[in-house]
Amino acid sequence: MGKLKDVAGSVRRRAGDAASADLRRRVAELEEEMQEARALNVRVAELTDLVTELLVPLAQRDEEKLQALLARYHEGV
Repeated sequence: MGKLKDVAGSVRRRAGDAASADLRRRVAELEEEMQEARALNVRVAELTDLVTELLVPLAQRDEEKLQALLARYHEGV
């Protein structure tokens, strides 16, 4: 009976090791995905700021300010 317990313990350890490795891999993937999501959120915020900066001069019919903002945007791209 002792040998059977040893075999069962060994199987459980290997299964636990595989599950741990799988969890570590999945956490690493999720961390990468979170970094991508953060980068996209930053880009969306930048574009939102740009649109806001463009809409205000358009609404105020401030052509000079609009051209300056567009020029600054094109330099940054």
